[in-house]
Amino acid sequence: KAEQIPASASEAAASAVLDALNATDSNGTEALNATAKFVATPEGTALAYGSLVFMALLPIFFGALRSVTCSKSKVTVSGPRRLADMPETITSRDAARFPIIASCTLFGLYLFFKVFSQEYINLLLSVYFFVLGVLALSHTMSPLMSRVFPASFPNKQYQLLFTQGSGESKEEIVNYEFDTKNLVCLLISSVVGVWYLLKKHWIANNLFGLAFALNGVELLHLNNVSTGCILLGGLFIYDVFWVFGTNVMVTVAKSFEAPIKLVFPQDLLEKGLEASNFAMLGLGDIVIPGIFIALLLRFDVSLNKNSRTYFYSSFLAYIFGLGLTIFVMHTFKHAQPALLYLVPACVGFPVIIALFKGELTEMFR
Repeated sequence: KAEQIPASASEAAASAVLDALNATDSNGTEALNATAKFVATPEGTALAYGSLVFMALLPIFFGALRSVTCSKSKVTVSGPRRLADMPETITSRDAARFPIIASCTLFGLYLFFKVFSQEYINLLLSVYFFVLGVLALSHTMSPLMSRVFPASFPNKQYQLLFTQGSGESKEEIVNYEFDTKNLVCLLISSVVGVWYLLKKHWIANNLFGLAFALNGVELLHLNNVSTGCILLGGLFIYDVFWVFGTNVMVTVAKSFEAPIKLVFPQDLLEKGLEASNFAMLGLGDIVIPGIFIALLLRFDVSLNKNSRTYFYSSFLAYIFGLGLTIFVMHTFKHAQPALLYLVPACVGFPVIIALFKGELTEMFR
């Protein structure tokens, strides 16, 4: 039962917060300040979109690398392990029902924002994502802190154990091991969390968003390429329908105040850090292709050929797909379902390479 807890959490939370905002907004004014008429300069637009692309690549690249380490530790490590370090495997059944869960959650959020006060809903969500963001950012910073602290640093070990029952029927509910370095990470993350909670500053939002995305790519593992194709194919249809077929996703994206999207101001050059007209990219457009790219990196490692052909090809395909999304979005001045362009690119490029190399069967096996 303890292992099933993160499974239900990922289905509900990931569908709610990683995919609910898959629409990339073509104009920061429409997304966060619909009443102001702002015309971005070419320089400001280029800086905003370029920064979004760069920020999107960071969690995919480093999350994929960390997913390899995470996958190896899953096999080699025994005994108590921190729950946050345990990868969750997405099966074909999970992948098939994910778009349905995401659609129900998205429409439920849409109805909530229509019926109830947007202010109170976002207040509740802010507190919820404050807790999640602090934990995600702390987990992201942990490996870096291990390198920063000197070897002489007094690093004490702690364990938080929560059990149910007594005697032979005692069952572990939580068994969390941490050390002094983890507490320092938690303290720094809490400072960022308070900053976000009080100011809702776009930099604090992006720090939490990057942490969510990196953790998603690292800890959500597809069990094979076929499952990845099912997941990406289903969300491809989901994304296109909810962006082009209705106004539901764009409405939720405008109303939802939570660090589940990356934003960058198009008026940064004019207003500095107090800029307020943003371009945005939903975390779902990073995490969903990212977990597929991470799978291809683990496939490269399994081939033992000292090459990363499939990883780099899918990574370049992601850059191409995201660039195409931004180009179409900027040309037509309309929100775009990014997975419409990312899914064919991220799946098509590696499959074509595998076909030419004669490794297609091995890839899908």
